[in-house]
Amino acid sequence: MATGRGRLLLQHWLGLQALRLPLGGVGAAPGSGGFRKGAGVEFAASWTMLKQYARCGRKCEGPSAACSVSLDGMPPEILLKILSYLDAVTLLCAGCVNRRFYHLANDNFIWIRIYSTAFSPKRSSWKVNSVAKTAVSANLLSVEDKEAGYWKKEYITKQIASVKAALAQLLKPVSPYTGLPVKTKEAIRISGLGWVIILKEKSGREYVMEHVELSVNDSSVTIVWYGKNWPRLATLSTLNLCGVTPVFMDRSKIPTKNGPYELPPHTPRLDDTPEYGLHGYQLHVDMHSGGIFYLCSTFRNLFTKKGHIENGYAKLTVIHFKNNTEHLPLVGKVGLSWRTDVFDGCIKSCSIMDMTLLDEYGQPFWCFSSPVCMRSSPRPLDGPHFWGQTYDVDYVDSAGRLHMELVWITETEEHFIVSLVLYLSVAKINHWFGTRY
Repeated sequence: MATGRGRLLLQHWLGLQALRLPLGGVGAAPGSGGFRKGAGVEFAASWTMLKQYARCGRKCEGPSAACSVSLDGMPPEILLKILSYLDAVTLLCAGCVNRRFYHLANDNFIWIRIYSTAFSPKRSSWKVNSVAKTAVSANLLSVEDKEAGYWKKEYITKQIASVKAALAQLLKPVSPYTGLPVKTKEAIRISGLGWVIILKEKSGREYVMEHVELSVNDSSVTIVWYGKNWPRLATLSTLNLCGVTPVFMDRSKIPTKNGPYELPPHTPRLDDTPEYGLHGYQLHVDMHSGGIFYLCSTFRNLFTKKGHIENGYAKLTVIHFKNNTEHLPLVGKVGLSWRTDVFDGCIKSCSIMDMTLLDEYGQPFWCFSSPVCMRSSPRPLDGPHFWGQTYDVDYVDSAGRLHMELVWITETEEHFIVSLVLYLSVAKINHWFGTRY
């Protein structure tokens, strides 16, 4: 309290000096000092000066060079004491203010405390790991021997390594249906992974738009952007979609842009089995929109033959047209929902299709997630039991093609999938399995 009062009186005295008032008070003329006043007059004059100083102080509350007290003007000991109360992420932000704050925020005594708190040795209920405890004590004694920023680098490195190890454990369990990790949603939450769209004008100026909504499905992630604050661009030069992760993966204050994702190199498994690479497939298909699933099915033991290879594709029939027991309904009215801050709606006959095709070893051979549309088919389907309107769904990329045929049943008011065929690229099969079809 004494220290606080002393600093307060010092600030008041500095303010009175800044006013440069005459000795006789506010109403006295220059050079008219020297006559005595009563106690009440002296108190009134002092109170008037303090009020004027208070008004002056309010005027320079902002970041102005005229302020008598500035954070940057404080001695380093005081600033280090203030910085010692910050967490790791906020401390990194403070280090970005200027060069002086950068060096102060690298202080090893601050970072060794953060490091020891985060990675203190674990104690059991009946004994203490004396080796780990001694190591930490030795590190505390040798703080001054390390270069500035040493313990900050140590903390960041160990923090990232610990989160990566936790993510590796989470991603170990694999779904037998999709061949993908089961706990993807939890892993995304822990890693702080997010997505941004980067819009670049022709002038080179960039705008970063963060995602608004994110939903994780069995084999895909749906990311939604909308809002009223999107920039008005005269000419759009580039649009990039980037995944971002924070510096510390359990926090999300300082995202950093990652490089383009590349699939790990694939080494084919050689096998002399006849028609190797043409059998043992498993397919998982989802059709959904806005959290509503119209189809979620898995098909096992799919195969094709050399005789079904034509025009660079191997035909893999999933649902046979003439087998009524294989036909599947789509649940609900199909539509691709959308929304903004003001409006929402639904695009009829469209949805998101997620497709995962596993090889005989359970490894993802072909995957995609894409919007698809049911288009009216000009040709009627053969068969007396197909009386409704027919539709086709098609998708194609470098790994293959998908063709789905549907029929609208008026009596039940639902779509039925009556045919589903995959056309696998022979080049993809040869690359994946090391064959020469």
